[in-house]
Amino acid sequence: MKLYLVRHGESEANVAGVINDDPIQPVYLTTRGRNQAKLAATGLRSLNFACAYVSQFPRARQTAEILLAGLSLSPPLCIDARLNERRSGLDGQPVEAFDGLVRPDPVRIKPVNGESFLEQMDRLRSFLDEAARRHPDAMVLAVSHENPIMAAAALAGRDPEEAARAKLGNAEWLVLDW
Repeated sequence: MKLYLVRHGESEANVAGVINDDPIQPVYLTTRGRNQAKLAATGLRSLNFACAYVSQFPRARQTAEILLAGLSLSPPLCIDARLNERRSGLDGQPVEAFDGLVRPDPVRIKPVNGESFLEQMDRLRSFLDEAARRHPDAMVLAVSHENPIMAAAALAGRDPEEAARAKLGNAEWLVLDW
């Protein structure tokens, strides 16, 4: 399976510098985020995806809808919680609260009521394996968040600590063969 993992466009939480790891919270794309998603759609429009997956978060769903609207053949969209943002247990707090907590060991530190990068990798491995079983020779789109996409990168061979510290811009993507 060839998987295109796309990070959602800029969100209200990105602009505010706060954590949103609760999919029930209504955090949406900004105007800039919608424009980023439209630009990404232009870059992906020639691809024929067999299926599209998205996390439960509104900002990811908005991005996926924009991406799919730009395709000539729109595949079915499936919501999958395994693509959700890394659980920090710090919803609504400044991003620096999480970054400061995990900075000494971003792979193994597990916030209270959160998950470690390693646990997130296990969650993503489950998604990747199941998607590959369902679509072994297909091209698949998945719209997610920076942390889960970096966990997938670690599963694909990138050093986990390097992946845990890496950045991926809004509406940018990573392509994996799984």
